[in-house]
Amino acid sequence: MATESAHFTRTEDGGFIPTRFALSHWGDDHLNGPAVVGLTAQVLEAQCGSPDFMPTRLTVDLFRAARSAPTKVDVRVVRDGRRVRSAECDVLQDGRAVARATLVQYRRSSAPPGVLWTAPTPHPSPPPPDDQVVPFVGSDAAGWTRSPGEHQNDSRKRFYNDGINVVAGENVSPFVRASMVAEATSLVTNLGTEGIGYINGDLTVALSRLPVDDWICIQGDSHWARDGIAVGTATLYDHEGALGSAMTTAVANPAAQIDFASRPFPRTGLNYE
Repeated sequence: MATESAHFTRTEDGGFIPTRFALSHWGDDHLNGPAVVGLTAQVLEAQCGSPDFMPTRLTVDLFRAARSAPTKVDVRVVRDGRRVRSAECDVLQDGRAVARATLVQYRRSSAPPGVLWTAPTPHPSPPPPDDQVVPFVGSDAAGWTRSPGEHQNDSRKRFYNDGINVVAGENVSPFVRASMVAEATSLVTNLGTEGIGYINGDLTVALSRLPVDDWICIQGDSHWARDGIAVGTATLYDHEGALGSAMTTAVANPAAQIDFASRPFPRTGLNYE
């Protein structure tokens, strides 16, 4: 039995078994978003990646609740071109798909001439360094703390995390790490004064480059909602600056509202949804 912090263990037949670290606060046996997103990113990169290509966009549709059950990933190459590669995969449990992901990769080259407009992106100040592995949650109103319960306010949110391994015994790549941290777009855009009542049904992360740090910050940029439907966007940062964007769409789920202020958080827990 693996004791390291990882979302899955690998089975002899090429499948995956979720661990306790993959569990979500949405339900007793539901898997969290970073676990499912990380699994798709790792499998797609391992089977379809190339050093000459940049994994530029990962879109994951989370259309059914993934459970704590044996899991398989079915990968298909959609296009293997000279400049553009595209692949997709299904995450399967009990013979049916619970998520589908698409990875688009572009061949690396040189930039065209000219100067382009760039949106001002003030780099978030990092939290104080320490030797703990628990991530930080931050907001304009409360600064950096360890628990999201202290950030149930209506100010801008940010999250600072390194992400645990997807599979026990297999280190994550910079791309997989960025993808898992990007899933916190839902946290930094949907966390309000009463907790989180929107559950995201997808994630799109777009990267112009890979992160150079293990710890990555994601900061909310926008949140628009009406009629129980929400859209949130965020920017990812390492110490060099902004490196990509992420977006989620979400649907209201007030019956399972997560009120972080009313529940304790284990010091070893690395995901908040």
